[in-house]
Amino acid sequence: MDILNILVERVQEMIADLVRMLPQFAIAALVLLLAWGAATLVRGGVRRMTARTGIRPSLAQLLITLANVVVWIVGFLVAFAVIMPGVNAGTLLAVLGLGSVAIGLAFKDIFENFLAGVLIMLRKKMRIGDYVECEGIEGRVELINVRETYLRKLDNELAIVPNSFLFKNPVKVITDAANRRYEIVVGVAYSTDLDQAAEVIAGAVKSADGIDANRPIEVFAREFNESSIDFTVRWWAGSKVLDMHKTRDTAIRSVKRALDSASIEIPFPQVTATFAAPLRVEEPADEEQAEHSTFGHARR
Repeated sequence: MDILNILVERVQEMIADLVRMLPQFAIAALVLLLAWGAATLVRGGVRRMTARTGIRPSLAQLLITLANVVVWIVGFLVAFAVIMPGVNAGTLLAVLGLGSVAIGLAFKDIFENFLAGVLIMLRKKMRIGDYVECEGIEGRVELINVRETYLRKLDNELAIVPNSFLFKNPVKVITDAANRRYEIVVGVAYSTDLDQAAEVIAGAVKSADGIDANRPIEVFAREFNESSIDFTVRWWAGSKVLDMHKTRDTAIRSVKRALDSASIEIPFPQVTATFAAPLRVEEPADEEQAEHSTFGHARR
């Protein structure tokens, strides 16, 4: 019976404490309601501010999210202090500090990708829609969030790449500029007049579709190859991957037609065999011996 009485007394004390704390709970609820209103106002203010600055949408959304989180953290801390007045701000900060260290160690990779995502969003380069390449992974940037980046490949596959991978490794932004330079190698026969060949090749590339005729067309003799003298041919065109394929196709077709019209040979690989001593070729004495020799070889 004593145990039962003790339990009843404890329950009554808890109910009485709860009744006494009802005003504090009401104030805490009011604080959270004010935090909700403040978070709404802050989100709207940050959204309008980012819209005026013209920063990328992913970074604007990140700033809005961070502002919202900060307002709610402050609101929860104030509400907790109202409910538990004996807990001071120093104790709360110490608990939050220890909790942050524990969470940071447990979720190291997540926070690493988060910070890398923030830094990537702060970059001026690598915008949404750019075609990039990083350590053998390439594709068009579809989305950059706080943890990963979505790259759409040319075959329509989607590559989800951690932000820390893109931040730590060199990234080639292929479509950073409107135009970029391409090149091919063209070989001509050794008997060709190289000045004439260079002139013909340059004119053919300049007249090809999709080539930027305002930029220089460069034709340089590069090496003595096994069966040809090779030229490096360079031109400028759009920076998209499709532009590369289109202009390379039109340039090669145009160069082939121009060299054929100028009777300039594009040689195929040839091998010249030389012998230390002249070869002796013996002819059969008569037709009968030749037929016998041919029959004998056929039988063998």
